[in-house]
Amino acid sequence: MSTSILGGNVKRVEDPRFIRGEGRYIDDFDIPDLLHLSSVRSLFPHGVLNGISVEDALAVPGVVAVYTAADIADLNAIPAWGGVGSHADRPVLAKDRVRFVGEAVAVVVAESALAAADAVDRVHVDIDPLPVVTTVEAAVAEGAPLLFPEVGTNVMKEEGVEDPDPDLFADADVVVSGRFVNQRIAGMPIETNCALAIPEADGRIRLWTGTQNIFNHRRVIAGALGVEPEEIHGLVTDMGGGFGPKIYIYPEQVLVAALARRLGRPVKWVERRTENLLAMVHGRGQVQHVTIGAKADGTLTALRAQVDQDMGAYAANATFLPSHTRRMASGVYRIPRIEFSFRVIATNTMSLHAYRGAGRPEAAALVERAIDLLASELEMDPVELRRKNFYRKDEFPLTTPTDAHYDTGDYEAALDLALERSGYDDLRKEQQRRRDAGERCQLGIGLSTYVEVTAGIGPHEWGAVEVHEDDTVTVRTGTSGHGQGHETAFAQLAARLLKIPHTRVRVVCGDTDLIPRGNGTGGSRSLQLGGSAIHLAGEEVVEKARRLVAHLREASFDDVVVMDGGRVGVAGVPDSALSWGELVVAAREATLPEGLDPELAAEHFFDQGAATYPFGAHVSVVEVDTETGEVSVLRHVAIDDAGNIFNRILMDGQVHGGIASGIGQALLEEVRYDEDGNPLTANLVSYILPLAPNVPSFEVDHTVTPTHLNPLGVKGVGEAATIGSTPAVQNAVIDALRPYGVTHLDMPVTAQRVWAAIHAG
Repeated sequence: MSTSILGGNVKRVEDPRFIRGEGRYIDDFDIPDLLHLSSVRSLFPHGVLNGISVEDALAVPGVVAVYTAADIADLNAIPAWGGVGSHADRPVLAKDRVRFVGEAVAVVVAESALAAADAVDRVHVDIDPLPVVTTVEAAVAEGAPLLFPEVGTNVMKEEGVEDPDPDLFADADVVVSGRFVNQRIAGMPIETNCALAIPEADGRIRLWTGTQNIFNHRRVIAGALGVEPEEIHGLVTDMGGGFGPKIYIYPEQVLVAALARRLGRPVKWVERRTENLLAMVHGRGQVQHVTIGAKADGTLTALRAQVDQDMGAYAANATFLPSHTRRMASGVYRIPRIEFSFRVIATNTMSLHAYRGAGRPEAAALVERAIDLLASELEMDPVELRRKNFYRKDEFPLTTPTDAHYDTGDYEAALDLALERSGYDDLRKEQQRRRDAGERCQLGIGLSTYVEVTAGIGPHEWGAVEVHEDDTVTVRTGTSGHGQGHETAFAQLAARLLKIPHTRVRVVCGDTDLIPRGNGTGGSRSLQLGGSAIHLAGEEVVEKARRLVAHLREASFDDVVVMDGGRVGVAGVPDSALSWGELVVAAREATLPEGLDPELAAEHFFDQGAATYPFGAHVSVVEVDTETGEVSVLRHVAIDDAGNIFNRILMDGQVHGGIASGIGQALLEEVRYDEDGNPLTANLVSYILPLAPNVPSFEVDHTVTPTHLNPLGVKGVGEAATIGSTPAVQNAVIDALRPYGVTHLDMPVTAQRVWAAIHAG
C-alpha cells in the first residue's frame, strides 16, 4: 500500500468556488457590444462546393454579417500536423470542397446567439455530392474515392519496417494472431469548444480560448491572421474539461480573433452539444493486426503489428498517434523482437486527435489483448503468463526494442497488490462455481498490466515564485489546468518550501502577458515538469531569503533556516526570525552588498531531458447476463504507480476519472458513421456515456517507484487509469464468455455484441 506523501492530502482549493457557482467560463462573459458567432456546417460528407447564398440569413433581425471562404481569403489555413504536407491543411472555412459532415462552410455574426442560430438555418449551401469513404479499409481499397486527388492516395503517412524478418516467429512454439479495433470515441468535455476575442485600442486582440496550451493556440491563430504572436494577448479562464481535444486549434477560434479585429467589436463563439459531437476532434480510431509468438512455457519471442490509423478529413494529432503506439508496443513485457508498421489514412469523417492517453491506450489494448489470446492458446493463467515475461525491477533503466527508454519500474509489485486487493484466487473459484452450476449470470475477471509514457513531447516547463510584503506568495506556471487540481498542487509546492499555509499562495496560469513561455497541459506533464520548475524556483527563493537574513542578522548562512509558521531566522534563536512579508520589507529598506538580491522572487525553466514511464495493474470483475448480453462491472481494482505521491486526493481523483473513461470505451462509447458518411451519434441519446449505474465504487491503491529524472520523483497520472482500465474491462467480458467459445470481441462490448457472440458460439 502506498505511503509516500510529499505534499499532504489537501482538499482542492478550486472546488468551493465551483460548488458555489462562482467559476467563470467563457460563456459567462457578458461584454458590452458583444457579437455572437455561429457556424454553418456541411450536411454532406464529401462534395464540390458550388456556392453559398446568404441573402435570407442577412435578413434576419440582429444579423451583422455572414462570411464565406471568399470573404476571409486573407486568412491562412490551419497547418497540418505530422509533416504530411500542406494538402492536408485545414481551411478556416471550406472552399471548393467539403470533406466531412460538420465542416464549417460559413459563419454568421449577430447581436445575439439566438439570432445567429436562426440565421444559420437560412444560409443555403449548394454542394454536388462525391463518393465517400468512412473506414480505413474502404479508404485503401482499390478504386476508393480520394479526399485529396492531387496526392493520388488516401494514405497520408506510412512507416514500415526497414528489414522485415520473414522468420520472425521461427523459434516460437505457439503463434496467435488477431484483428483488434480501438474504436473512434468523443472527448465529451462538459464545456464545449468556445472562444472570445476583444479588440484593444492599441491594435492587439485579447483572446480567450478553451485550450490546453494557450501559447500554441496563440502561435497558430497569429499565423492564420498573419500577425506576430505578441499581437495577441492569450488567456485561459476556468475550463470544463479538456481530455486532449482542446489541444487542437479550431477554425472558429481563428475567426473570432479575425472578425473582432475586422468589426472592431468583441466576438464570442460557443458550440452546441450536437456541434461538439460533429466538429470537435475525436480520439482513438485504430485497426490493429497483431501476431505474437511464444515458447511452450510462455516465454515471449516476438510481436508483429500493422496498424491503420484513421486520420479523418484533415491532419491533426492522428499523424502522431501510431508512433506513440509503436513506442509502447512492448508494454511491460520482455519481447525480444518487435516489428511495427503503420499507415495514417484519410476518411470523410471528423479529424482524429489526442484523447486521454493519445496512442498509449491503443498500445496497451493491443498488447494486453494479445497476451490474453496467447494465454488462452497456451492454457495458462493470464497472471502466470504476465509474471513470467515482466521486465524485472533490477533491469531499469532499460531500452525496449521500440526504443522506449523506461526510467524505473516494479511491475510485479503492482500486480501482486492488485491480486491481493481483488482476492484473485477466490474470484476464480467463484467463477468456476458459476460455470459448473450453469448460472445465468457468468463472472469474468480481466487483467491489465500496463506501462505508459508521460511528458513524452517537450519535457520542459517554466515556473516562478514571488513573495510579497503582505505575506502572500504568487506562483506562475506555463502549464494550465482544466479540472485536475493545479491550483491546489502548485500552491502546496510553494507552501511546503516556505512553510506557510497553502491558502496564502496564489497560482497564476493561462495568461501570455504574465507568463513568458509554456507548453500547457497534455501528456500527463504538469506536476513533473511545471511542478519541478516551481519547486526549483521556490528553492532559489529560500536560498535568497537565507542569504538576506544571514546579512541582516550577521549570522552564518548555514545557520539560517526556514522555521515552521513561515519565518526565516537563525536556528535556535526564534527572536531573530522574520516573517516572509517582514523580510521583503526589510530587504528593500536595507543597504545590501553588491550581488545580494533584495527581491524574493525567482523563475526556473526545468528541462527533464526525457520522458517518465508510469505503470500499474488493474483487475476488473464483470457479470454477464447470458440471456440478455448485459454487462455489469461489479468491481474494479486499480493499482497505479506514478512515482512519489504528492497529494493522494488529487491522484485518486485522476484515477477515478480515468477508470470511468476506460469503462466507457470498453462497454459503451463509439462515434459511428453510416456507409454514406452520415453521423449516427450526434447527440447524447445515441452517443452513450457511462453513468453512475455503469460504474462500481472503485478500489484504488498505489505502489511507489520514484523516478530519478526530476527533483520531486513524480511521474504523470492524468491518463494512467484510462490506459490500465480499458483492456482490463474488455478482457473481463471476454473471459466470462470463454465457455461459449468466444476468444475476442471488439470494443465497445455492448449487450448486443455479447448476446450475438453467445448465440454464435
